[in-house]
Amino acid sequence: MNLDDPLLKILACPLDKGPLHLLLDEGDKDADTPEALYNPRLHRRYPIVDGIPQLLPTSGEQVSEDEHERLLKRMAP
Repeated sequence: MNLDDPLLKILACPLDKGPLHLLLDEGDKDADTPEALYNPRLHRRYPIVDGIPQLLPTSGEQVSEDEHERLLKRMAP
C-alpha cells in the first residue's frame, strides 16, 4: 500500500469508525516493522498482509504507550 492509494481515504477503524494512518515499512525486511494502519485515538494497529489491510476488530493489536509514541513518529504525513 502506498500514500497515493485512494483506499486510504475511505478506510476506517472498525471500532470507532475514524480515520486510520498508514505506518510505513521501515525498509528492513528482517525487522518487526511491517506496514500497518494505525488508530492513534485507540492505540490500535491493524496489519497489512500481502497488501490487504486486515480490519476486523479482532485483527487489531493494542499497543503500549511507549509503542504509541514510537508509532507516531512512523506515521505518514
